[in-house]
This record gives sequence, structure tokens and C-alpha cells, in this order.
Amino acid sequence: MESNAFDDIIGQKEAIDRLLQLVQEDRIPHAILFCGPKGCGKMALAMVFARYLLIEDTHDPAARKNAAAMLSKWEHPDLHFTYPTIKLPNMGSDHKPVSEDFAKQWHQLLSEGIYFTIEQWLQLMGGGNKQAIITAAESDSISHNLSLMSSQGGYKISLIWLPERLGQEASNKLLKILEEPPQKTLFLLVSERPDLLLDTIISRAQHFYMKKIDAPDIEQALVERRGINPEDAQRIARVSNGNWDLALEEISTGNENKEFLDKFEQLMRKAYSRKVQELKDWSLQINDFGREKQIRMLNYFLRLVRENFIYNFHRPELNYMTQAEENFSKNFARFIHESNIVGIARLYNEAITDISRNANAKIVFYDIALQTMLLIRK
Repeated sequence: MESNAFDDIIGQKEAIDRLLQLVQEDRIPHAILFCGPKGCGKMALAMVFARYLLIEDTHDPAARKNAAAMLSKWEHPDLHFTYPTIKLPNMGSDHKPVSEDFAKQWHQLLSEGIYFTIEQWLQLMGGGNKQAIITAAESDSISHNLSLMSSQGGYKISLIWLPERLGQEASNKLLKILEEPPQKTLFLLVSERPDLLLDTIISRAQHFYMKKIDAPDIEQALVERRGINPEDAQRIARVSNGNWDLALEEISTGNENKEFLDKFEQLMRKAYSRKVQELKDWSLQINDFGREKQIRMLNYFLRLVRENFIYNFHRPELNYMTQAEENFSKNFARFIHESNIVGIARLYNEAITDISRNANAKIVFYDIALQTMLLIRK
């Protein structure tokens, strides 16, 4: 078994070794739930693990070569991808979108690399402000695909990206498949929010928790894969705090986080000054973002609240902020302290859950604005 099969993965040696140990000891469970911090490479590792198994499970040299060739393009009859989709205007009123409807866009996404985000996927689908979900029809498709015989006589792998986007009906159907899986079928579930999954689904899978990517590994990847000079790579690796997605955002043009920082500054200044009408106007601006972007912004707010709280301890080695963020925090950090940080963090976490469940965004963000006004002066 060749460990260099995992060379595409950034860092995560410990996680790779744990997966290889499962293979060596013949202890691969029928379902594995990959979870861990955002940007740690969960989907990338699940994909590479699937590729590894499908090649290793093929003993004939010619068949192995053929499997490797197919998987270089992520096309293999025994590897079935499931991912969130949207309903396009040209789809019939009764049509429930399934992954196969977006197979062309999916392969385009994978051709650009195994590290990607839901934002990139939405853009490729033409999602706009729509929220991508996994429909009940998709669960039927999974069941059908896995009922077929393995073309190579080995594993059939169902790789499900973001299973927390399953609706109730789809979740129940998936649960039934997990309870009675076809022979030599492997489910790889990759979740950003496992807390949103049904407890019964969680209990059917072995949890595989991944840590943040070590800063030196991100630094090395930035230099070798992106051509960043070592000095800049070191700074970006530190700010990204183990999140490869954030590292790429830092080197991209039109950094969305700059817009989020501006919205955070507006919220805190207006909340402190108790400008209720301006807070209402602020919430209406955020309402125009679309749900996916709103969730990204709230996650950004959570990170910045934490960083400002830590900033008060005057331990620079514990802070992970850009220069622009730090410039704001020099004067603002004192307003985030033991009396309000728990309340603020809870407020934003609950808002993420509400937005994920299609709550009225105008109400959610106006409530955030008003609650922040009370909490910031504690």
C-alpha cells in the first residue's frame, strides 16, 4: 500500500495514518462520517481515500491501471457522488433535482482540484442566492446506484458531501439504506455541521474527526502549489489558522472578508451608539446577501468576536488576524469581555442555525442588531 497515494492532501499525516491502519487491519466500517474544522480538507481526504480503495481493491494490473486512469478524472462506475443541488428555472414544477442533473458542473469543479467550497459549487450551478439541498429523490438515486453489481467486483462507494443538507424525507430514506447496506458498500459522509444530522444517522457511522491543518503544512503548500513567497506564505498560514479555504481567500482578489469586516464594524458602532433605525437599515442590507453568504458572514463574525476577546490578554501569539482586523480591534477589543462573549457567540450560532432552516432573514438580522446593542454595553 503506497502512502504517496495521499500526496494530494495538505498535511493531515495523522488522519491519513489512521485511515491506512483501518485498511491494514481490515476494520473499515460500512459508513464513515468525516468531520472537523472548516477548511481542514475533509472532502479532499474522503475523495482520495475512495480513490485509494478502488485502486487497491483491484488486483489485476491491467484493471488497476484502468481504474487509476478513470479516477484521475474522478469517473469510476463504482464511485457515486452525492452533493447539494438547486432547482433551476428550466426544471419542471414536479422535478426534484438530483446530483446527476449537475454532473457536468460537478466534474468541472473536480477538474480544478479536490479542495473547494460550497460557494464555488453554487457559482458553478448558477445558484445565485438559492440554498442548495439534497432532495428525497437523491436518496432514491443512491439506493438505485448501490443496488447494482460492482463493475470491478470490489467496493461500491457512496460519497455524500454535506449530508446535513438532507431534508427530513431524504434523511429517513438515507437512514434506511445505512441500516441495511448492500454487501461491500462503503458510505463516506463529509459534514461541516454534523450537529444538524439525525442522531440515528450519526449513530450508524463511525466518526472520523480531523484537526486543523498545521501552519507549516499550509505554508509549504502555499509556496509549492501557489507560488507564494515564503514570507507572505508564513503570514497567510498564521492568519488562516489551519483553514486552507481561508488561506486561499487571503491570496485571492476581491476578498469577501473585507466586506464582512466592514459590516462587522458597522454593526458594532451602530449598536454601541444605540442607533436603532440605522441598525434596521443594516439588517435590510444583510437580507440582500442570500442565505449562503449570510452564513459565511456569521461564521466570520464568530471568529472576529473570539479574536477580539483573546486580544485583551495581550498575547500576540494567540491572535490570528489580518492587519485590517487588528487595526479595528485595537480600539474595539475592550468591548468584548467575560460578561458578554458567551451571549454574543450564542446569538450568532443560533442565527446560523435559523438561517440554515430558512428562517426569515430580515427578522433574524434585526434581532441580531438589537441583541448586539444590549450585549455590547454589558
